[in-house]
Amino acid sequence: MANTTTPVTPATIATTPATTTPIAETAIGKTTINDSVVAKVAGIAAREVSGVHALGGGAARVIGSIRNAINNTDLSQGISVEVGETQVAVDVIIVAEYPVALQDVANDVRSSIIDAIENLVGLEVTEVNVTVDDVFIPSADDNAPEAEARVQ
Repeated sequence: MANTTTPVTPATIATTPATTTPIAETAIGKTTINDSVVAKVAGIAAREVSGVHALGGGAARVIGSIRNAINNTDLSQGISVEVGETQVAVDVIIVAEYPVALQDVANDVRSSIIDAIENLVGLEVTEVNVTVDDVFIPSADDNAPEAEARVQ
């Protein structure tokens, strides 16, 4: 049995297991980007959008608040990515702030994620599905100064 070798050029792309994006191989090395990195890029982009209060559903936000208490933030919370050889699909769950227009926030999140992934990661984004899971309504107590203690 004879082995055939394909020359490695900058355009050579090899696939990897499901946990990583394609490997770009060149004559001087290869680059591998994990799926979790793509999810973090999407999460950071979504959080930067005005009108997004938080990411993730109820249970994810509870776990996230525990992580925040110990100063350990999960930037990919509420983000799910499906990465192919050259394309990626993203699902994101958000909590919108009241009284923003939900369609506008969803469209802004979609645009922000597409720009970030295509510019930073270099993959084509085929779709970004945005689910608005909840609406955050700030209460008057959130901005009120703490009351003085009755007992000292």
